[in-house]
Amino acid sequence: HKCNGQVCMVFLIRPAGKTGYRSECWSDDVDLEALVNDMNSSLESLYSTCSSQQTESAPLLHNGQNSCSLRRSQPMHILAFRRLQVEEQQLRTSSLPAIPNPFPELCSPASSPVLSPGSLPPREPSSDKYIVKIFSEDGIGKVVEIPADMTARDLCQLLVYKSHLVDDNKWSLVEHHPLLGLERCLEDHELVVQVQAFMNSDSRFLFRKNYAKYEFFRNPLTFFPEHMVAWCQESDHTIPPSQLLQNFLSTSSCPEIQGHLYMKEVGRKSWKKVYMFLRRSGLYCSTKGTSKEPRHLQLLADLEESNIFTVTLGKKHHGAPTDYHFCIKPNKTRGEMKELRMLCAEDEQSRTCWMTAFRLFKYGIVLYQNYGVPQQTKTLLSHFSAPVRSVSENSLVAMDFSGRIGRVIDNPVEAQSAAMEEGLVWRRKTRMHILGSHSPLHHSSLNSVIHIAQLWFYGRITREESHRIIHQQGQVDGLFLLRVSQSNPKAYVLTLCHHQKIKHFQILPCEEDGQVFFSLDDGVTKFTDLIQLVEFYQLNRGVLPCKLKHPCTVVAL
Repeated sequence: HKCNGQVCMVFLIRPAGKTGYRSECWSDDVDLEALVNDMNSSLESLYSTCSSQQTESAPLLHNGQNSCSLRRSQPMHILAFRRLQVEEQQLRTSSLPAIPNPFPELCSPASSPVLSPGSLPPREPSSDKYIVKIFSEDGIGKVVEIPADMTARDLCQLLVYKSHLVDDNKWSLVEHHPLLGLERCLEDHELVVQVQAFMNSDSRFLFRKNYAKYEFFRNPLTFFPEHMVAWCQESDHTIPPSQLLQNFLSTSSCPEIQGHLYMKEVGRKSWKKVYMFLRRSGLYCSTKGTSKEPRHLQLLADLEESNIFTVTLGKKHHGAPTDYHFCIKPNKTRGEMKELRMLCAEDEQSRTCWMTAFRLFKYGIVLYQNYGVPQQTKTLLSHFSAPVRSVSENSLVAMDFSGRIGRVIDNPVEAQSAAMEEGLVWRRKTRMHILGSHSPLHHSSLNSVIHIAQLWFYGRITREESHRIIHQQGQVDGLFLLRVSQSNPKAYVLTLCHHQKIKHFQILPCEEDGQVFFSLDDGVTKFTDLIQLVEFYQLNRGVLPCKLKHPCTVVAL
């Protein structure tokens, strides 16, 4: 209010234990902060005096309540009241047993009764689930929830099971970086979640066939030419394949891969031809010709901290001198171009040798254990005379219903011929079912469409595209696909891999007695359709360098 022309403050004070208020007025020249502090100290002393009197003189009632608590509430300052609450809480918690804090991340160590690591219960194995998206060759993705300890082999078997595919241990998980043009097949023992942690947002996992994953265990001499293995050159006699692999897998031996490679200079578009050595300790280049002296060797990559990738982009993209280039990428990087080691070999065999030796030096005996897992499974099933089938299939027998009464066929040769004849009848029925019995098409038109649904037929793709597919699924002997010829629309082309080289054979149509046949050898061997042609060359080499063994397969998830 205004007092004598000045603005003053009025305080209403009620003495303890009395009724009514007493007003006091202070002008603006009074130290307000000192006045408030003086009032706080007075109220705290008053509260402590009242509390001591209640404790000494007030008797307890029958229900355990203090008689002073029934009196009228006394004034209490807010700071003193909060201090009393804290003291009561500390007294209460000190009398209770120590219980581990179930939510240590929600409170600070100062406010937690028990937060030491020794007092917490033992940690159980992590049951966290992670989301991984897998893509097939046609670009369709599938989301899978996996645990943290799932390996690449386990995930492939899961996808095989969910997609109803044949588990022939040739499936692989591919780490693909489209912007960098890099990809590599994950090893079977690698944890998928750990690999995904260091992938870019644009990177993805692909699910595809890889026939060459462990092919070097079956035919090591093809993968490791003697002129590239150092101790093979020093030996006077030919090294047997078993000893060649033992030297790579044994930690006591020191094998070495050597040869010329083109290396892209960091930050520049030029390539430089240098002499390199691949050892267990890393990849080295010689700064002085082909010298192996330690003072002339420069470390380019540590195998333990790097992975080797195939470059999918053409040589024009990087200005590479040849098409056989590959890349070494550090594990814990997001893949910037300045961190990559771009290398280029003279031919496909040299590139395969460098990349295979890199895997052997890095993983060693673990690769052989991965290779042995499916082999052990085959050994366990080897005592069966026939493939393991379901109970309903094992109860089937060959029957002959050509007569008036059906009979069981006991002769295996006769049973096999009956099965083949039944298959031919089914094929003729399938043709008529697809095109209809009243179709105006000629019989030759039936033969031109029956192969469309086969996995090995890729339709109208280019020669370069067929090379890419063969490279992706592993350049092993007998890997093949069929496509429509670009030069002759009525003809087809068989693309076949042999000795890590891709060859093309044209399938020409030839007409005889008004019927169209297909032939690979200028009409010497004729086939009514492409399915018969493929089945024949799967059993007979004929004019081809090898039999057709592995069809290039693209499966949609």
